Amino acid sequence: MLLIVLIVRSFIIEPFQIPSGSMRPTLEVGDFILVNKFAYGLRLPVVNTRFIEIDDPERGDVMVFRFPDEPSVNFIKRVVGVPGDRIRYEGKQLYLNGEPVAKQLIEEGPDASPEQLLLEEQLGDAEHFIYNNPRDPGPQMREVQVPEGHYFMMGDNRDHSNDSRYWGFVPEENIVGRAFGVWMHWDGGLPSFTSVRRIE
Repeated sequence: MLLIVLIVRSFIIEPFQIPSGSMRPTLEVGDFILVNKFAYGLRLPVVNTRFIEIDDPERGDVMVFRFPDEPSVNFIKRVVGVPGDRIRYEGKQLYLNGEPVAKQLIEEGPDASPEQLLLEEQLGDAEHFIYNNPRDPGPQMREVQVPEGHYFMMGDNRDHSNDSRYWGFVPEENIVGRAFGVWMHWDGGLPSFTSVRRIE
């Protein structure tokens, strides 16, 4: 049984808990998520070297990875740029290869976060919600090009996310897997299973 659990956690699916609000409104603090560890290929435990290639991350994927500045810490963000992409962020607008990424306002001051704007963004084939704070100027970033074997990551809570705008690109060898579902929420009280959902 222990061997089966080890194999599943090492190569197939691993649970994680969301510790911060950087991916709101997609993921909330206290969400327990499931991560597909073979979506981007099978990797050797510890060294994380990919020995079987299956697929590569795509724009819009929600991905768990080892933080480049401290590999013992796992981060979760959305893939915004893949190798070769040119990325710019200015005036709360994301630009991909010179074109603004489409987004539309859904709600001003939603109940879950009254100081924010809730918007829907179209990134590749992925439609997802993001937050912007109209009273926070936020970071500005000149255009950068994603190098081969690296990815540019951003949180959906755009004004409250420590991501590639601040510390750069994620190398391929730091990838853990693709997050695909929330199976439980626990904020210190009783665990709740009413938030079970797919991650878009």
